[in-house]
Amino acid sequence: MARYTDAVCRLCRRAGVKLFLKGERCFTPKCAVEKRKKPPGSQPMRRRRISDWGTQLREKQKARQIYGVLEKQFRIYFGEAQRRPGMTGLHLLQFLEERLDNVAFRLNFADSRSQARQLVSHGHIMVNDRKVDIPSYRVKVDDVVVWKESSKETVLFAQMAGDIPRRPLPNWLSLDTEKMAGRVIALPEPSEIDTGIDVRLVVEHYSR
Repeated sequence: MARYTDAVCRLCRRAGVKLFLKGERCFTPKCAVEKRKKPPGSQPMRRRRISDWGTQLREKQKARQIYGVLEKQFRIYFGEAQRRPGMTGLHLLQFLEERLDNVAFRLNFADSRSQARQLVSHGHIMVNDRKVDIPSYRVKVDDVVVWKESSKETVLFAQMAGDIPRRPLPNWLSLDTEKMAGRVIALPEPSEIDTGIDVRLVVEHYSR
């Protein structure tokens, strides 16, 4: 499975905003965006004005990096969203939010989406009583997402279960904190997606 393996803090510095790729560290003074305001690499003597295309590209890159999706898969999501009737941008965001690794993150099963992706890949998460080890698996309404029983003996589970909830739970998900079982109760609405992505710019980028 292809994935980004370089320093993720460089992505935040390049975007100029926190993408919250390292969990709790992003809320501390150790955050790279707090320590170094400038983007990585050598800086030009004169800062150039970013073109409209550059602004759209940055927003698309930010969306990819937040959800940990490579370009080919992101383009597939966009193509599917474009074929569906209705708002392309909304469908695109819903596809990204419905990924199993994102749902595990939203349910507070992990501190970051990359950690949630690892949990799924290692077979710690079950959907409707079936082990699913594909991070890009898309959940549906009424799906139940839980930790595998044997995984509840791990130190990580004890850490996650002992500090629930660390983040607010979106309205389209519910969580039984005693059983550590989450349920998808609806499709996410734009107002419930707090990533700060201007999806209009992403649509414009691919529509050129």
